[in-house]
Amino acid sequence: MTVALVTGGAGFIGSHLVDALLAENISVRVVDNYSTGRPENLAHVSGKVEIIEADIAKSGSWQKSFQGADWVFHLGALADIVPSIQRPEDYFLANVNGTFNVLEAAKHAGVKRFVYAASSSCYGIPDSYPTAETAEIRPQYPYALTKRLGEELVMHWAQVYQLPAVALRLFNVYGPRSRTSGTYGAVFGVFLAQKLAGKPFTVVGDGTQTRDFTYVTDVANAFLTAAQSSARAEIFNVGSGQTISVNRLVELLVGEVTHIPKRPGEPDCTFADISKIRRELKWQPKVNIEKGVEQVLANIDYWKSAPVWTPASIATATQDWFKYLGSDDK
Repeated sequence: MTVALVTGGAGFIGSHLVDALLAENISVRVVDNYSTGRPENLAHVSGKVEIIEADIAKSGSWQKSFQGADWVFHLGALADIVPSIQRPEDYFLANVNGTFNVLEAAKHAGVKRFVYAASSSCYGIPDSYPTAETAEIRPQYPYALTKRLGEELVMHWAQVYQLPAVALRLFNVYGPRSRTSGTYGAVFGVFLAQKLAGKPFTVVGDGTQTRDFTYVTDVANAFLTAAQSSARAEIFNVGSGQTISVNRLVELLVGEVTHIPKRPGEPDCTFADISKIRRELKWQPKVNIEKGVEQVLANIDYWKSAPVWTPASIATATQDWFKYLGSDDK
């Protein structure tokens, strides 16, 4: 039986990947410190998964759990923009040092496949859409930079140590179990908590900006497909094949709207060119935005404990965003 180890397996994407692996009768180990993941995300597979609670930023006995693993999926990371601006050291330790520690454990264990969750935030504000893997790298904030540095480590270990590794640059992932922490972050979580509370959706700018919203089960399937492939030292975009406006998202979610100021360092569009992963891995997204939103609304109670953001609380939470990213040359 194939043995897979998932760092960050109690997180949003990680827990869906665990589901996908179990559906293929693959034995699963999870390494997570619950900094962003939640035990509840794996409650439904209790007893079917081995869970090692550990912080990958620090070397330790958790690295022994890589022995005997065939596949490693490295999703463990700190996310979100504003906290990365406020606490860059934490992000560097988790996303760069953590990736180094995971790579070393995988190398010493002689794993057969290594798949890294990279971020499309590395593109910053691209020159062209849809954006291909060959686009210039322009991280705009420490989260994007640390995820990019992690990606560089992965590619270097593939080059120097022949680690059979690939990286997947993920675009705007959404779906059930997305984080409901106290941090102001991804638009879906913000809007869903507002909908539950009967509050207006806080739309940034005029809402015409578009996003490549990619449903989480499609992303989990991309990780599985990458592990089953023979690709090495390759980077692949993972997106939905389309881009929709925030205004269209509001139409699908149904609710009142209030507008808040546009933020520096954010692109007007995210749109993945997925021709490479389609061609080389034969992977295709299956869930369109209408179906995805339907699934999210069917699970909306998941967000009942999430903070309900208002224009005033968002203004306070994003002060450092404007302070550090708001210079004229951005």
